[in-house]
Amino acid sequence: MRLYLASTSPARLALLRQIGIEPVIVPSEVDEDAAVARAVAERGPLSTSEMVQQLAEAKAEAVVGALPGGEPIDGFIVGGDSSFELDGVSYGKPHRPEVALERWQLQRGRTGVLHSGHWLIDHRGGTRHSAAGKVDQASLTFADDITDTELDAYIASGEPLLVAGAFTIDGLAAPFIRSITGAPSAVIGMSLPVLRELLAGYGVSWTDFWAGERPL
Repeated sequence: MRLYLASTSPARLALLRQIGIEPVIVPSEVDEDAAVARAVAERGPLSTSEMVQQLAEAKAEAVVGALPGGEPIDGFIVGGDSSFELDGVSYGKPHRPEVALERWQLQRGRTGVLHSGHWLIDHRGGTRHSAAGKVDQASLTFADDITDTELDAYIASGEPLLVAGAFTIDGLAAPFIRSITGAPSAVIGMSLPVLRELLAGYGVSWTDFWAGERPL
């Protein structure tokens, strides 16, 4: 059985490999801004949880059918999206150094929530059957003694520019994190407990995706 990851996120790929799953990467070409705009037009303003769930669903549904080479998708498709919320405001990827610095100056010494959306599609036998989704949240508290020199060095590394909230917990920003309440994997990019739960809903175990011998 195969798991198809509708994402090119290195963090999500690393998480799956960490638990012994080698997914098939299927890039999802979704215009995220347009997808959110359509959802807002249809349903009104979205909460952060609703937004990440909408995008996770859009990414997974965008790859339903077959692989680019025409090979049918036979297994489960999973899509994900993440956003960091502080004081009721959602923050995605900053992209620019000055934006990343502004966010860190705001969140230093504060506690925020990382929302991680998931959408799992049963595509066994090459046909889309049904789907299920869930959002997971984890709260993080940042150190209050982070110096401007440390922030300048971190932002100059380029790491925070392409991650939700402008930070990682499994990379260079790890020393800035005081505490986490919730699944750490949800902060990294995909809640592994939620993935396990969604698969179990179809009578499938995450261990069914191990290839060859059991990982050590």
